[in-house]
Amino acid sequence: MTFRWIGFAIGILIVVATATSVVVALVLPRSAGQRLSLTVNRGVRLVFIMLSRLARPYETKDAILAPTGPVALLVQLLTFLALFVVGYGFMLWPWSGRLSLGLREAGLSLFSIGTAHVAGPSNDTLVGLIAGTAAITIALQIAYLPSIYSAFNRREALVALMESRAGTPAWGPEVLIRHQLVGIVDALPELYDDWEEWAAEVSESHTTYPVLLLFRSPQAWYSWVLSLLAVLDAAALHLALCPTSAPSQARLCLRMGFSAFRRIASSLHWRFDPDPLPESPLDLSFEEFSAAIDLLVAKNFPIERGAEEAWPHFRGWRVNYEALAYRLADRVVAPPAPWSGPRKHLPGAVVPPRRPPHRSPDGSIVPEDHIYPRPSQPVSSAEDA
Repeated sequence: MTFRWIGFAIGILIVVATATSVVVALVLPRSAGQRLSLTVNRGVRLVFIMLSRLARPYETKDAILAPTGPVALLVQLLTFLALFVVGYGFMLWPWSGRLSLGLREAGLSLFSIGTAHVAGPSNDTLVGLIAGTAAITIALQIAYLPSIYSAFNRREALVALMESRAGTPAWGPEVLIRHQLVGIVDALPELYDDWEEWAAEVSESHTTYPVLLLFRSPQAWYSWVLSLLAVLDAAALHLALCPTSAPSQARLCLRMGFSAFRRIASSLHWRFDPDPLPESPLDLSFEEFSAAIDLLVAKNFPIERGAEEAWPHFRGWRVNYEALAYRLADRVVAPPAPWSGPRKHLPGAVVPPRRPPHRSPDGSIVPEDHIYPRPSQPVSSAEDA
């Protein structure tokens, strides 16, 4: 009999802990205390990552990974309900006489309309509480979905605009090049301002609702991580190359952008250097940086510093976000864009953004060009991206 009441106490602990996790995950807008949700998300992600290894083209991998977020939401709900069954099953043990009967009655009451009884003695108060718990949990999960998809839609609206601003996949130098090619460099301050606000909203939504990290863009070659990285690289290049003419919005965008990466990393319990030295090394090489500067000069982007003089300033900015951006890009299996780091689960060559031919009224066509040559064996049909 003593063991039954010990089980009752264990059941109370399980129910209280699970109820706390439900409130934190679905009601309380805080990133702290979501370890259960993070564990579920991690497990679901690993399953889909393993499945995606069966495919080679990137588009196919993306299609396999696309359901990860919705499935994680479903598994989270089922996990909450399963834990409630276990907890209430232990609590019913003193009355049912056997733990198996307690678990059975808890399961029947939780997954049926109204209450359910099994043969033998029971506790009507607990049975009614079980039925109410199931209804409340499912209702909270349903009410939680509009917030998730609303935040997802707001995130993707600005990401979709990056196709014309930075190509697909997005790349920082391409942002400056495209604005120069069509003569709208004066629009860059507004771009930086929009992405500062976007980064603030994403840092809030993706720490409050970590499952959003598993939601992929509707288009295979879009990625919110690459888009933010491209804008930050463009802002850092602008400040490094044009110290007197670069807009102040570039500095504000950079500050909010790497703060967003850090907040998301903190919510995932990643370790990182919160105050790296400006002279700290980068994974990006000076040769890659210099080649991008040559391309900017070839497109007549106005610069005030050469590559060697600008490099320490660019490095001083990029050191604040490079490592976290690379890790996030790898975690979400973002497209293999230039300057975005390696992908453990995505072997293959870097795919540069495709720039459409520049057509003029006189009928002349300037073909596309890239700082990176096209791989002889592309990761997928990126030529159509």
